[in-house]
Order: sequence, then structure tokens, then C-alpha cells
Amino acid sequence: MPRSKFQTLTEQMFYVLLALREERCGADISDWVRTVTRGRVAVGPGTLYSLLESFVAASLIRETRVEGRRRSYLITVEGERALEGEYRRLLTLTEDYRAHTEKKEDGHETA
Repeated sequence: MPRSKFQTLTEQMFYVLLALREERCGADISDWVRTVTRGRVAVGPGTLYSLLESFVAASLIRETRVEGRRRSYLITVEGERALEGEYRRLLTLTEDYRAHTEKKEDGHETA
């Protein structure tokens, strides 16, 4: 069965959606991601505008305002679901890692 396009999000996708829990334009999104991740994640303009276009097409975000070339966006209910799904997926990975490393540290490695 083919996977949904946004079933698993990249870090950049995750942070763009997270940024759009508040209305922001492209430049504000990039600045917010860089600030929140302390520079660890950067979203260049080409990547950002491609993601925004794809997210709008998939109804994960909606355009809220256009002022000249400046466009603002906000996450939709569907986008919130995708963000929450990715958060839960990451928690599961973390829990699996923790369970595996705790057993290994105790000298009881699992298969």
C-alpha cells in the first residue's frame, strides 16, 4: 500500500507546520524555525516556498493574507492532525530507543 505523502515529516516540514500554529509569512517562518532550533534547522527560500505550495495543495495550511508579494499562512485542522501524528511517531521512536538502550545497559539485550 502506498504511503501518504505527508505520513512522515522531515524536520523542515515539522517546524514549518509548527510555526504556522500562528499566522506567519515566509520570512517570519524561516526566522522562527532558525530561532526555535537555535540554528540547527534552516529552511531556505526554495525549500520553504515549495513546502508551502505543497502544504496548501494538501490542505495542511491555508493562505490567510496577501500583501504585495508577502503571503501569510496558518495551519488547518488537517495540518494539526499531521503535526500531532508526527509528534506521536517521534515519541514512539524515542520510547523504542529508550527501552532498547535500558535493556542493553542492564546486560539484557533483546532481539
